[in-house]
Amino acid sequence: MPKILRIANRFNLGGPTYNVAYLTKYISPEFETLLVGGEKDDTEEGSEHILDDLGIKPVIIPEMKREINMKEDRAAYLKLKDIIREFKPDIVHTHASKAGTLGRMAAFSCNVPVVVHTFHGHVFHSYFGKLKTEFYKNVERYLAIRSSKIIAISEKQKEELSQIHKICPASKIEIVPLGFDLNKFNENKEANRAEFRNKYKIDDDEIAISIIGRIVPVKNHELFLKAIKNVKDKTSKKIRAFVVGDGEDRQKIENFAISIGLDICDWLQSEKIATVTFTSWIKDVEKVTAGSDIIAMTSLNEGTPVSLIEAQAAGKPIVTTNVGGIENITIPNVTALLSERHDIETLSQNLLKLVEDNSLRCEMSKNGWGYVKEKYHYTRLTKDIENLYSSLLTKHSNKRFALAKK
Repeated sequence: MPKILRIANRFNLGGPTYNVAYLTKYISPEFETLLVGGEKDDTEEGSEHILDDLGIKPVIIPEMKREINMKEDRAAYLKLKDIIREFKPDIVHTHASKAGTLGRMAAFSCNVPVVVHTFHGHVFHSYFGKLKTEFYKNVERYLAIRSSKIIAISEKQKEELSQIHKICPASKIEIVPLGFDLNKFNENKEANRAEFRNKYKIDDDEIAISIIGRIVPVKNHELFLKAIKNVKDKTSKKIRAFVVGDGEDRQKIENFAISIGLDICDWLQSEKIATVTFTSWIKDVEKVTAGSDIIAMTSLNEGTPVSLIEAQAAGKPIVTTNVGGIENITIPNVTALLSERHDIETLSQNLLKLVEDNSLRCEMSKNGWGYVKEKYHYTRLTKDIENLYSSLLTKHSNKRFALAKK
């Protein structure tokens, strides 16, 4: 029975956690899997409920954290080597940057036969300055050379990794889109909608626009708020915006909203009606998508944003910046209206168009579920990964046999 050691950055609320959880739980019984991960950042919502619901008990390495810390990173690296020596995996599969660096270095040191890494996103633009970004690129290039396979989660990401950032040749990259349990977003929609709208006192004739995710610089919430301000000034419709999530930029974004003339509410402090409501994290995201009329995203950089897949599963039209793999996970002008990264004018026009046109919102709502239900379901994900693992193990076995014959 092949053994898989799966190493994740940390178990925060988001797509990577769902994917490592589904791969650990639902991959074929012919594979034995051990899941390892670091601790979530204090500014992030935990995802213990995801793992608990699936009956998964991961090994936690407290020293493996988001920020670079030489002492703690070395401690995490040594712990990973100990786990590898004890578990003796045939494959080490790492997910995201920190786990990808420490996990692969530990795997190389212990001569693990097959080493695979999934880029759930990347930090090659919109995160750091030029020198730091180039340092990270060089690290990834070195790790890619020694890796058995690199997994990209979209065609666009493969293009960025191979052609733009030159991390490795395209031939070394396998595209495996993410997979989720999307059924809950297409079920009980009326009840979930009523619950969300009753809780946040949203009238039937109010259009709820939600942005879901960490409040950090790369998510560019300022652009979202500018668009809300522009639409509010131009439309006669009643609109409410909901910022679902939390993070290091929370206070900055609240202050920015006020500075451009938007009234705001921190719902956990005061349940008052305002143009912009900050809800903090909501674990039952299917209630957010059901209760919203439009889902927005304004990121500077993305891999495969889960909230947009979930929005389509819930049958909600999307307004988003066209970054990362977004054009690969939506149908432009059918399920989503796209604009360039800093194009506030087009973003505002797209949002205003959906606010003003009820029939357009209705028409776009019809197309999402059919598009995502097969392409992004976890059963497809596990099948793709099983096939990849089997081919890599066979390739390694054949190589070892050929060397033994010499």
